[in-house]
Amino acid sequence: MKYGLNIRPDGALDFLSLGALIHRLDPGVIPFRKATECKIHVSGGEFNCSANLSDCFRLKTGVASAMVDYPIGDLIHERVRAMGVKPYYKHFKHDGVQGPNMATVFSDRGQGVRGPVVFYNRCNEAAGQLKPGDFDWKEIFSQGVRWFHSGGIFAALSPTTAEVIIEAMKAAKEAGVVTSFDLNYRAKLWAFSGGQDFAVAQIKRIVEHVDVLVGNEEDLQLGLGIPGPEVAAKSKLDPSVFFNMIDEVVKMHPHVKIVATTLREVHSTNRHSWGAVAWIDGKTYTSPTCELDVIDRVGGGDGYASGFIYGLLSGESEQEAVNLGWAHGALLTTFPGDTTMATVEQVKAFAKGGSARIQR
Repeated sequence: MKYGLNIRPDGALDFLSLGALIHRLDPGVIPFRKATECKIHVSGGEFNCSANLSDCFRLKTGVASAMVDYPIGDLIHERVRAMGVKPYYKHFKHDGVQGPNMATVFSDRGQGVRGPVVFYNRCNEAAGQLKPGDFDWKEIFSQGVRWFHSGGIFAALSPTTAEVIIEAMKAAKEAGVVTSFDLNYRAKLWAFSGGQDFAVAQIKRIVEHVDVLVGNEEDLQLGLGIPGPEVAAKSKLDPSVFFNMIDEVVKMHPHVKIVATTLREVHSTNRHSWGAVAWIDGKTYTSPTCELDVIDRVGGGDGYASGFIYGLLSGESEQEAVNLGWAHGALLTTFPGDTTMATVEQVKAFAKGGSARIQR
């Protein structure tokens, strides 16, 4: 046992995630009210981790999600395959009028003093219709899975999606699989589903089955119902407030062995200071900090989670796992889109103090 976790040494899948697949429309630096064209990025917080771990870190990964049989579904499925992720789909037929649909996220990149703007169209989303019994978890986990992951955005989609996560988490624990959950608290989504009190109740039931939590101070406060810190942080890069909240997390959920998050000071849309921290089995670890010239900030947190989990699955030291996550999250902000374009060699070099000198 390492990190307080019992990670199996091998399996048919190194990592399996459960969540909503979405497509993000990106007009670049142009606001949507003036946009004439968009890029399409396939995304979803849980899928992003599977895609990153497959494409960059060369692990065997899968994603369980809803898939609608129409051209947008085909586009999303093509990207799932291109990133090397094995799909486990509950299929839905599209009626041509009302759906169900694959959700759309709209997000311009902002520029300088103008921040990015994100909004959604999740009307009649197929992923929100997922319910217990839609996946044969016993069969899936019997193939051998090392790590299972889900998140708060999927949990917030409908009353049944949280139940699907709990069903999957229970099956994962019975199969000896390490479990993680990214709190990813989104007030807009939870307001639609039932509000913050409902969110705290649902997330509490999920976290009962979770080994590893990902989330910042706000996620811990709003998602777990933990009171805010009495003393404000000196800066966004100050980890002390986050670490001080861990005592409350562990008191509430003593089975949780790891809590991790990123630290980000936003100077402008394109200039961020970047760090990361983790509490691992009673000890704290902090990454280096660096200055980012950001192209697209969406997915940076998933980039950190992916690199961090890769480090743990690979048996690296706790500090190295944090640094790998920090390095991959930093690199991910230099690419357009939500998923990685980095190589594991680039991540390891940056984690060890590499620079942006030309590679010949």
